[in-house]
Amino acid sequence: MSENVVHLHKHTNTPTTVDTAPTVLTVVPDAPPVRPVPLWVRSGRAVKTAVTHERTKSAGRAVVRHSLYTFNGGRIVARRAWDGRTGSRYERMIRAAEAAGNLEAAEEWEERLQRFRAARHHRRMDLLHSPVDAAKGVAVGAGMSVGVLVALGVVLAISTGQAADVVTPLTATIDFIALLIRIVQIVWGPAITIGPFLALLALWSVGRKQHAAPQWALPANVRSGGGEPITPSIVVKALRDLGVPALARAIKEMGDAGASMLGPITIAGCGVEVDVTLPSGVSTNEVQSKRRKLAENLTRHEHEVFITIPQAARTVRLWIADSGALDEPIGPSPLVTDETMTADYKKGKAPWGQDLRGDAAALSLYQRHLLITGLSNQGKTVALRSLALWLSLDRSVQFLMGDLKGVGDWAMFDGLATTLIQGPTDEHVIQVTEMVEGAVDEMNRRIQAPPGTQFPPLIVLVDEAQVAFMCPAKDEDKRPYGGSKANSRYFMAVRKIHNQGRAVNVLMWQGTQDPTNENLPKLVREGAHTRASLALGTESQARMALGDKAVDGGAAPNLLRPGLDRGTLVVASDGITIPAGQSSITVRTHYIDDDAAKAITDRAKALRDGVTTLHAIEHKEEHDPLADIAAVIGDAARVRTKDVLARLATRNAGAYGEWSFIDLKRVLDDAGAEPYKSDGVMVVSRDRVARALANRDGGHSASAE
Repeated sequence: MSENVVHLHKHTNTPTTVDTAPTVLTVVPDAPPVRPVPLWVRSGRAVKTAVTHERTKSAGRAVVRHSLYTFNGGRIVARRAWDGRTGSRYERMIRAAEAAGNLEAAEEWEERLQRFRAARHHRRMDLLHSPVDAAKGVAVGAGMSVGVLVALGVVLAISTGQAADVVTPLTATIDFIALLIRIVQIVWGPAITIGPFLALLALWSVGRKQHAAPQWALPANVRSGGGEPITPSIVVKALRDLGVPALARAIKEMGDAGASMLGPITIAGCGVEVDVTLPSGVSTNEVQSKRRKLAENLTRHEHEVFITIPQAARTVRLWIADSGALDEPIGPSPLVTDETMTADYKKGKAPWGQDLRGDAAALSLYQRHLLITGLSNQGKTVALRSLALWLSLDRSVQFLMGDLKGVGDWAMFDGLATTLIQGPTDEHVIQVTEMVEGAVDEMNRRIQAPPGTQFPPLIVLVDEAQVAFMCPAKDEDKRPYGGSKANSRYFMAVRKIHNQGRAVNVLMWQGTQDPTNENLPKLVREGAHTRASLALGTESQARMALGDKAVDGGAAPNLLRPGLDRGTLVVASDGITIPAGQSSITVRTHYIDDDAAKAITDRAKALRDGVTTLHAIEHKEEHDPLADIAAVIGDAARVRTKDVLARLATRNAGAYGEWSFIDLKRVLDDAGAEPYKSDGVMVVSRDRVARALANRDGGHSASAE
């Protein structure tokens, strides 16, 4: 059955025919009208939006914060006033010392309490007599003042000839007092009105400095990761939550909640420093081993908290950096900014950088062997080079340099160093080894000089020294250049300089990477007087670099951040000022780039007459000292030792140019041809030398047969 829809609208043109089929009507109703939202719902939503809006929250936090700053500031001032007027502070300290098991401190605080009470009693007794004394003082003072004014008036009257001038000073004084009274009358009303507001402002300032408000109400930069200001309560809470049961129990038992453990919190550079006296039953290494947790409890990163052990027993010293401060650069080196700077090897100190306190860190290089180590690409070469750059400004200093990396880090010393070898190959290691052995020969020559002889400082510097220790090459006698055995040429040369070099100003400086027992033997690293380390991977490497004493005292180069703490060194040396009780110091070194380094070496070259730098070790020609002595004597029966030395230098300047009487006497004594005195001068006998040659050659022939 078909279905038609009949519209209710009446058409104007009515059809003439009508369909006889039945019709079904379908009515489509209009949509019901939207029910209006009640006013109370709309009001509630608006109120909720306004209340939960971030601006409203910020405003609410600000109101709560500043209100509590004022209220808690009043509490702080009241507490300070109460502590100042009573012995409650001393009583808290006594209870805390007893809880910590420190009976000596408890007795000391009890003695202070007794002195405080005695002084307070004395002041109260003085109050009984003070009114009478004050009245007498006022009367005497008033009488003397009037007398002085009258005397002044008499002098004035005599001067002017007017008798009325006798009372002029008194009248002026009375007028001045009246003026003061009128000023007070005018100011008193506003002062009474403004005074309470000023008092509230002072209380608010005290509360604001102490951040005396809940954490949620503090500003965003304080309650976020920006780092909280370090206060005694924060330090004690961080120690309590450290996870050391004995420490947590002791803090809870202390009457002052552990505040007596802390020394004064002092500003130290870009952070603060505080000494913590641990209670009985808690060892310092328990706190040291939880450095990361302690840092996080203080809302700091691990690298922003340093723990050292001072001389006081059961005490740890905490240095806590301002958040993010250690990531800021420290500024240029004085070597770059001060073009007039010079150096003094004996009395001066090299400007190396800054310590964590922000103070200048300067290192004395006088008669100190040096070792700097660390992971690759942490700034070792720049740190080592900056010391050499400073010392180059002392014109008396001589350099022998070996760069076993060979990428030009030391190229600016060409024309300044006597020898400069650059390259990483075995051939370069051989050259560097011979350079160090030549320094040993120079050291021996200096040792044999007459006592009191002064020698210019000779710095033997080898960068990337691990390449030399790991070199597999051997010489013609099968002696290895590398290694750490008694027949290792480089190892033994370094050891000889370490043993005797400092006495004659021959010093060994080495820079190495990633230390191990193989690439940095124990005897070599322990021979350095100044040991410094950049970031390292493990504690065992830190002990290799700095020694057990420094690491046990808190030195931790293994906790520095590779890449982020580039140029930061942990130094153990008596050549740098280290805080009392500590065994090491952390130094952030200045960065001197290649261009600035070249400018500094240009200034150093200008101080010298000119240095010809050798880039390879010249092999000395074979020579026979005894035969050469016989040759220069010739047919003369005897020749003065002075003339023998001059003739030897002419014959072979390379071999004998620097010979002294000591060298000549040593060769002749060993051969049995000792020089002797003739006519008051030392001479060498031709017959003695000839007989020594004959005996030696005969001995050689017999042994050959």
